[in-house]
Amino acid sequence: MDQTTAVVKDAFDRVTKKQKLHHSVSLDIIDLVCDTIQDTLSRIQLGNNVGLEPESVLAKLRQKLDALLPTIQLKRSQKETKLSLDKLVKTFESFYHPDISLACRSIGFDIPLVNKILIQHCYREGLFEVGDCLVKEAGEEEETEVRSQSFEIKQIVESMKLRRNIEPAMRWISANRGKLKEKSSEMEFKLVSLKYCDMLREGNRDDAMKYARTHLTRYCSGHLREIQKLVTCQIWIGKLDKCPYAEMVSPSSWDKVTKELISEYYHLLDQPSRSPLTVALSAGLESLPTLLKLVDVMALKKEEWEEMKQLPVPLELGNELQFHSVFVCPVSRDESSKENPPMMMMPCRHVICKQSVIRLSKNCASRRFKCPYCSAQTSSPACRQLFF
Repeated sequence: MDQTTAVVKDAFDRVTKKQKLHHSVSLDIIDLVCDTIQDTLSRIQLGNNVGLEPESVLAKLRQKLDALLPTIQLKRSQKETKLSLDKLVKTFESFYHPDISLACRSIGFDIPLVNKILIQHCYREGLFEVGDCLVKEAGEEEETEVRSQSFEIKQIVESMKLRRNIEPAMRWISANRGKLKEKSSEMEFKLVSLKYCDMLREGNRDDAMKYARTHLTRYCSGHLREIQKLVTCQIWIGKLDKCPYAEMVSPSSWDKVTKELISEYYHLLDQPSRSPLTVALSAGLESLPTLLKLVDVMALKKEEWEEMKQLPVPLELGNELQFHSVFVCPVSRDESSKENPPMMMMPCRHVICKQSVIRLSKNCASRRFKCPYCSAQTSSPACRQLFF
């Protein structure tokens, strides 16, 4: 744990400790007040029998509550909690840059395109009313096809997650069997296996065996080994967690297969499994710390962030945000093609396009040149073509 994280964690722990103490003190005060009121009610009921005046009993209650000072004690405890919370906020502000707008650049947005991305994101997230409202208020064309597709996959996913029902998914597979076969999809077998495993977890040995004979045997040609393991699991009914193949029959398989189904659904439509807005926000969030540091460094050097044409530092993103369908040469700004493929320079492994290699080497195989990124020496024969 680095020093920054340790300081923030200590501040957070102090807030947590104060909050727990405030909660405990509040409960104690409330219990005392309730006990005092309950005792007063008992005295009033008893006083009715012996002729005791209720006014005198209530006066004593007021004196006891004044002595307890419940409101003052609660305010004091709350104030201490608020002070520790304010210190936590200041700690965050001292270590983390609160103004992320400094990492933004003034660029022109294609408003219709942005609206389209927002509308499609709403549909993908199941926010159909919000998407419809945005279409109407922005005056954009209706995304009928996207809405229909999003509604279909939403129903399929909800059936699987909420009711463990694979029938809607199986109907989709049946309607797209040809395309799925071309892509060597195994989704149908996985769905049938989920249903079979549910029967095992419910202890229905006979039903599970009957289901396996009726449905699983159809996939023996390509999944014989998996089917043998699944059938063996019947021996462990009632104690599947101790089964050698416990992972195969785990309830968590439903979430895993559901995610794979969503990916295959959109892959069949030649669309990404995650909405472009989600991907863009994820990439931006991951890049933000580096960009904020870069802004601070540039301010010290009195350089203008807005005037930069390319970033002087690499942005390390996760594997899920690595896309290589198009490569743009950082030197020439040209997209790669069959005639101008991306080339990796050895030994530094930086990548530029073939035409840039030719220009830097002046079309001479024996001529050595410097890498535009790190100034490492290389030559055109030492460059290797990359295939994405």
